[in-house]
Order: sequence, then structure tokens, then C-alpha cells
Amino acid sequence: MKFPQIYNVYAITSFAALGGILFGFDISSMSGALGTPAYNRYFGSPSGYRQGGITASMPAGSLVGALCSSFLADRLSRRTAVQIAAIVWVVGSIFQAASNGVALLCVGRAVGGLAIGVCSAIVPVYQAEMAPKEIRGRVVSLQQWAITIGILIQYFIQYGSSFVDGGVDNPNQSTAAFRIPWGVQAVPGVILFVGFFFFPRSPRWLASKDRWDESLRILGRLHGGGNSNHPKVLAEFREIEEALQFEREQAETSFAALVKPRIVKRVILGMSIQMWSQLCGMNIMMYYIVFIMRGAGIADELLTASIQYIINVVMTLPAILYLDKFGRRPALLVGSFLMATWLFTTGALQASYGVPNPDETDKDISWVVPREHSSVSKAIVACSYLFVATFATTWGPTSWTYPSEIFPAKVRAKAVSLATASNWTWNCILAFAVPPLLWSINWKMYMIFGTFNAVAFIHMFLTAPETKGFTLEEMDDVFDSGVPAWKAGKKGSRLDQVARDIEAGHHKVAAPGHGDVEDVNLEPKA
Repeated sequence: MKFPQIYNVYAITSFAALGGILFGFDISSMSGALGTPAYNRYFGSPSGYRQGGITASMPAGSLVGALCSSFLADRLSRRTAVQIAAIVWVVGSIFQAASNGVALLCVGRAVGGLAIGVCSAIVPVYQAEMAPKEIRGRVVSLQQWAITIGILIQYFIQYGSSFVDGGVDNPNQSTAAFRIPWGVQAVPGVILFVGFFFFPRSPRWLASKDRWDESLRILGRLHGGGNSNHPKVLAEFREIEEALQFEREQAETSFAALVKPRIVKRVILGMSIQMWSQLCGMNIMMYYIVFIMRGAGIADELLTASIQYIINVVMTLPAILYLDKFGRRPALLVGSFLMATWLFTTGALQASYGVPNPDETDKDISWVVPREHSSVSKAIVACSYLFVATFATTWGPTSWTYPSEIFPAKVRAKAVSLATASNWTWNCILAFAVPPLLWSINWKMYMIFGTFNAVAFIHMFLTAPETKGFTLEEMDDVFDSGVPAWKAGKKGSRLDQVARDIEAGHHKVAAPGHGDVEDVNLEPKA
């Protein structure tokens, strides 16, 4: 069956970002459940490593999904890989909603994690390959915005479900308090699977399979208003052709190419950016915000935490609008500096005014700020909000955009899957380790993550060049120029000049393998 196709770049990349909504749904599906008596009674009040294991089962599955994603994406196409992930996600949601104990809950979260791992690796690649260079940062940032929207939507579904059977004051609250939101998670998966039939495959993937006619036609529909002879379309097509030809002349597998010196440094950089995006401490704020607010002495921690999710959504918008204007490098550097500042401030306040938790029945929090220091509690909450706002405008979108655009076509899916696997490895470690860390070292945890941000600032300053304004095929020029990272990326893109040359008739572009039959050369203008 042939489906009608939608070629608007914003529509394509926005819909693909539904893969990010799955990620966001899973994050807050756990954080919202933690505060309900239904969850604690049914699953035996899990804490410490037990709760860490439940939370970590999702990123553990995501790690496996990320590592497998490139095989699906390279063989079956980026689009089909995401559709397979959507089906897997629905299965995982059903397992979670039907959980009869910790074991099935962990299985459901791990299965859902497989889907998230594939989507988190392939959706940014698909978005980057569909977008023109001028708005690539903006449209790939939609992935992060979708994550924040998913977090917010699912959190409020959780919050509404927490009122089932009299709410959190009823110790015998029905399990519907967590089964409803976990079941609702399946909905965006169904939408993602069905809706993707109406969107095209990546023209760069088609070119890699020697489906040149389709590639050129889709490029024309995407970037030329339906005109495959548009100079900009022909210039981009020519760059794709030359890049693929160069990679094939190297006569090496994509795995061998990954360890070549010119590529491996980019692989390490991509993996490092995803690592620092976890070690900055953001997902701790998402998974365990209820515990953090309780430790700060906040009465209604569920409602106060929801404000943080709203900030996360709203403050991602400036990054979407301005990432292509201000660039990736400033976002990484400013973000690391400010996040370190907020975390060090929070740790100092906790150390100065906090005391051991007098409530011996609380197995989650060992260090609290007494209620008589309400101004300190408010300052801690303010720092949490500022931290989230900083991440949302800087590292959040940039950590997905940067790795998706810096690799050659031959290794792009595999390299991005490795970078994303780094994200999930650290996500898994932190999800498992943070509950006991909160208990054993309390306020010192903020100092540790503040230090991580300080180290990330130095690392990015020394190794991350600016990539805005360059095509995917021009990244070799940016990274192989031998110019230090703080000076690289300042020369303009050559694509615009190639487009002008084609328009003037100085270049001839033909679909490979067709000779003059498929010649799409433009004659010089009179």
C-alpha cells in the first residue's frame, strides 16, 4: 500500500521527535509513581539499590537498543528502524501496566528501554539528514523539546492519577494510580508507528543504497520546493555523491573506519558529550526530584516538582530558536559553567543548614533542611529551577544535535549509536547509584556533579569546534583542518558557492550510473 507523503521539513522532524516523547514519558512515569502509596505498598516500598535497579532497568534496555540501532537503520532505513522501536515500546508499556511485581516491572521498563535506545540514536540522525544546514540545529533540538514535553505530559498524568481512591493520603490506594499512566504510554508509540508511513526515507540513506533517483527527488521536495533542478538541491546532491564516492574508495568497512584517527577522535567527542550530558546531573533532577524537594523541606513536593517540568519545556524553546544563530560551542561552555554554579550553591546550602533526617522511617532521605530555614529551602528550589533552565537552553538540545551531525555518512548511524550508548551507560549507572548516594553522602553529591560540570567545561573548550552553518558532508573540513577547537569552524560553508556555480552553469550534476540520460545540469542564465 502506498501512502501519501509529507515533505515539509518542520513537519517531518517534528513528527520524528515523537521518539523523544517516549523517552520523556518513561522518565516521569517513574518519578511521579515514587510519591504514591499505591506504588510503595504494591512493590514493597523499594528504596536504595532496589529502587535504583527498577529505575536503571530502562536505561539498561536503552543501552542495548542504542547499540543495535545502527544495524536496523543502515539495513532497513532510519524510518523503518524507528517504526520497529515504536512497536517494541507498545509491548513494553503493556508489560509495565500489567506488572504483578518488581520482576515484570523491570522487564517492561527494559523492553521499553530497547525502543528508547533505538529512537534516541536514530531520530536525531534522521532529522539531521532531512534538514538543510541553516536550520539543522533547530530541528534536531526538537528531539530534546519532545523529551521535555513527554516528561511534562506524563508527569501530569501521574499527578492526576495520584488522586485515585482519595489520593496520597489513602494508604490503601488502588494500583490504578500507577497502572493508568503506564498504560497510556503506549499511545504515542502507536501514533509514531502509523504516522511514519506518511513521511519519506532519508535521501542520504537512499543514496547509500544507490537509489539515486529517489534521493534526488526527495531532496528536491525537501529543499527545492519540488524542483529537483534547484541549484541548492543539485549542490547538496553533488556533495552527497562526492562524499559517498570518497568513502567507497577507501574500501574499508564502517567498523574499520570508526577506529581511524580522523574518525575516532570524533567518536570519542560524541561519546563524551553524551556522557557529560548525564554527569551534569540533569536526569537526577528528573528521576528523583520528589526526594530532592522532600530533603529541602518542601511540603507539596509533587506540585513543586511539576513547576520544574514546565520550566524544562518552556526554556528549551530559546535553544530551538537560537542554536543555529549562536552556535553549539557557546551553548556547551556557558551551560557547563552555569550548571556547576547552581550545583555548588545547592551543595553549600545543604551543608550549611541541613541536618540528619530526624524521621527514622524515611528510607529515601538521610539529610534534610529544617522547616525553620524556609528561606534556605526556597533558595535550594530556586537553584534547582535555574539548573533545569540552564540545561534546557544549552546542553539539553546541543547534546543531541552535535553528535548527530559530526560524522561521515558511512559511519554516521554506528557512531551516533555509540555516542547514544554512552548516554545510556551513564544514565543506567546514575539511575542505579543515586538513591544510595542521596542516602549515604547527601549534600556532597551536589559537589560531585558540580565538579563534573567544571571538568566538562575544560574538555569542551579544548576539543569541541563550532559546527553551525556547515553541511553534514563538510564536517571533515571542520575536524581535519588541524586548527584548534577554539579557532575551528569559523570559515563559511562551501555549499552556497557550489550552488551559485551550478546556477551559472559551471558545474554539471548527474545521477550516478545514468550518464547524460539523467543529466540535471543547469544551463547558464542569460
